[in-house]
Amino acid sequence: MKPRKSGWEVYTREEIEKFAEDYKEFMKNAKTEREVVEYLVEYAKKRGFKDIKEVDKLKPGDKVYSVFKGKTAIFSVIGKKPLRESLRIIAAHGDAPRLDPKPVPLLEDKDAQLAILSLGYYGGVVPYQWVNIPLEIRGIVATKDGVKKVRITNLIISDLLPHLSRKRFDERKGASIVKGEELKVLLANTFVKKEKDKRSWKEIVLNYLKEKYGIEEEDLVSADLEVVPALDPIDVGVDKSMIAAYGQDDRVCVYTGFRALVDAKEPEYTSIFWVVDKEEIGSETNTSAQSEFFKYFVSKLLELTEGFSELALRETLLNTKAISADVGAVVNPAFKGGLYDIQNFAKMGNGVILEKYLSAAGKVAANEAHAEFVAWIRKILDERNIPWQPALLVSKADRSLGGGGTISKFMARLGMDVVDMGVGLLGMHSPYEISSKADVYATYQAYKAFFEA
Repeated sequence: MKPRKSGWEVYTREEIEKFAEDYKEFMKNAKTEREVVEYLVEYAKKRGFKDIKEVDKLKPGDKVYSVFKGKTAIFSVIGKKPLRESLRIIAAHGDAPRLDPKPVPLLEDKDAQLAILSLGYYGGVVPYQWVNIPLEIRGIVATKDGVKKVRITNLIISDLLPHLSRKRFDERKGASIVKGEELKVLLANTFVKKEKDKRSWKEIVLNYLKEKYGIEEEDLVSADLEVVPALDPIDVGVDKSMIAAYGQDDRVCVYTGFRALVDAKEPEYTSIFWVVDKEEIGSETNTSAQSEFFKYFVSKLLELTEGFSELALRETLLNTKAISADVGAVVNPAFKGGLYDIQNFAKMGNGVILEKYLSAAGKVAANEAHAEFVAWIRKILDERNIPWQPALLVSKADRSLGGGGTISKFMARLGMDVVDMGVGLLGMHSPYEISSKADVYATYQAYKAFFEA
């Protein structure tokens, strides 16, 4: 294949940096799926989007949105052509790997004289990456009296000192150096003095929750609380060409896809951006890519434009073109030996990644985009001189290395043409993933070209 231009060659540093600053602001404020939806809705409302429940009729150029359970949302701009001819959809997931408090999470360790938080984890977490970094709790607690927003900062999980850890850690392998059950968030060291000189460290935490949020211990059973890194996005490198941030898988595609919808010129075909939940754990709930929410929204669009029927819905979906906007991997210079099929792996700075299929092991359980659709996407990108690169998340042809899954297969089940496209990351699923600013901007341009095609 002929060499392709890097994003740094195609775009000016000024336009790349301007978009990067907006993106970092989003990443700083949207660290949970609820916060992602809140941020996007607020942004959209300021730019003329209306809740679809408040609309009686839709015409070309109208902008609407819908939110379900606070964790998934769909935004749409009505096009000039009938919906049955085609929709243009970009979908990305707002959830990210994290640590989750257990339903009964508060413990006190009298030997250590500490109150601690007991955790499980969500998605593909590598436990050792979460020790000795600043953490915070974000989310909501649903009490019998209503929902309370909670944010608790200045937390950490302590590691074992090297003087004592050598034998234990030497016996363990890789991701199990620190085990999930060993992740305990430090909550308090002061105590409440009880009768007969007994002490309670846990009661300090309960008093804090009661005084600040009006929360009892039992209320934590009905909570959506997430332990996330208390790390703001930063520029990386002496040239500040990269971004480190928590949750770039997949919020980098959320932001670029959403902004592409908002910034695109009035479309020929009705455009949709859909942010989904629960991708990291298999897309099984009613806020995921497998829920009925999407079909409800398209049915509503039909009802408010040309009229709903089950046949119209099916025809619309069968004629739809879609992008599953999810991140990919780029070559890591520290771990090249035997891991990468360099010819088929993405490089940082070379633009948006186009993945015809994802799965290893003979493409089992994968969505594979049809050749004609991939060619159509290539044509759009090349006509606008948008940097892109073909790649796979597969290193070997057998089952040993690589592979992954996205929501593309659930979208394909509805009949639409769909391909995976997104930003390449270093350190995917870690608490501080790294992207190239040029790739972020190229991906935004690619998504905008798709909506405008």
